[in-house]
Amino acid sequence: MAKNETRRRAIADAGLRILAAQGSRGLTHRAVDQEAGIPVGTTSNYFRNRESLIEGLVERIGERLAPADDDLARRAAGSPSPALFADYLRDIVRRLSDDREVTLALFELRLESSRRPELAAVLAAWQRAGFDGDVAFNSAAGLPGGRREIALFHYAIDGLLLDRLTTPIDPDTSTDDIIDDLVTGLLR
Repeated sequence: MAKNETRRRAIADAGLRILAAQGSRGLTHRAVDQEAGIPVGTTSNYFRNRESLIEGLVERIGERLAPADDDLARRAAGSPSPALFADYLRDIVRRLSDDREVTLALFELRLESSRRPELAAVLAAWQRAGFDGDVAFNSAAGLPGGRREIALFHYAIDGLLLDRLTTPIDPDTSTDDIIDDLVTGLLR
């Protein structure tokens, strides 16, 4: 049976909503069918088992959080500087903050991966590809910082987002100010 890609994405989006709202225990094929408003059994036609469903969710997270081509082109054409790097980080944080449900689902999958090695392998491959893409973009755009600095920024952004999406320790400090301080501190 040919798969409808629009429906596949809608099913994955429903799965992401469930993860964000209920956590990984709430993620079942039946729950996704109900959330998507589709007949029972439809999710399993697209994602045969839980592992393939999770792989589909990880793929969809990547699609929804990907930077716009014009944003990447604009940054690649800019003059390399800490300010341009801060702009790039702001864009990452904006995309992750604006799509709160996807980011919460991603955090949920990362937590679940600590208990399920097969999920850890799926997420590790996806994260490695994203990290390598960030390093390649940074290098191609002539932005400051190498692999180590990019890794440190990933660690910092994960913490910043976890803080902002849950109970912030300092809600009065702007996210932009935090990013500026991170860039200044990590790109000496």
